[in-house]
Amino acid sequence: MRNCTAVSQGRYRSDSGTAANIPVCGGGDAVFWKADMDIDCDGQSTGHCNSATDPYFSGSTAFQQSDGRYLSAEHLPYIVVPTPSGIWDYRAHGIRGGSVAAVVYGGRVQYAVVGDVGPRDIIGEASYATAKALGIPADPRRGGTASGVTYIVFKNSRVKPIEDAAAAATTGQQLAKKFVAAK
Repeated sequence: MRNCTAVSQGRYRSDSGTAANIPVCGGGDAVFWKADMDIDCDGQSTGHCNSATDPYFSGSTAFQQSDGRYLSAEHLPYIVVPTPSGIWDYRAHGIRGGSVAAVVYGGRVQYAVVGDVGPRDIIGEASYATAKALGIPADPRRGGTASGVTYIVFKNSRVKPIEDAAAAATTGQQLAKKFVAAK
């Protein structure tokens, strides 16, 4: 993943007001990008993710659990992909809600699912649970990290039900081995 073959038609910002310098890269059965991590606390209201702890809290996520409820950012490792735009459309690359992702930071790997959609021009966001598992401060107001996170999303993969974190980990490990072996 040292070399990037850009599949995006442009570049993303890590945060509002920063330079757009993050491409989405493609290789084999995956797409990937290197960015920061902002904390997504959207979905079900929980002890750590609610309107009192997160000034930008939304009670919904782009994708829902098998029971129709929105995802739980506190309990489910998930990542956020940008809303489809002229820069990049994740759907054109076999990615959808429940697609499996590997998030790498500081020598750790956390398997997750695609669970939410964010701004059209910003990339680098994951759920409270993803950050916590990677040792990244998970507080939605002051948490996250400014750089060093690699997001790998496996094309045409899907965990059903989307809320099955154990299935995401098992599937992710298998897909990661295949991805590394192909390099």
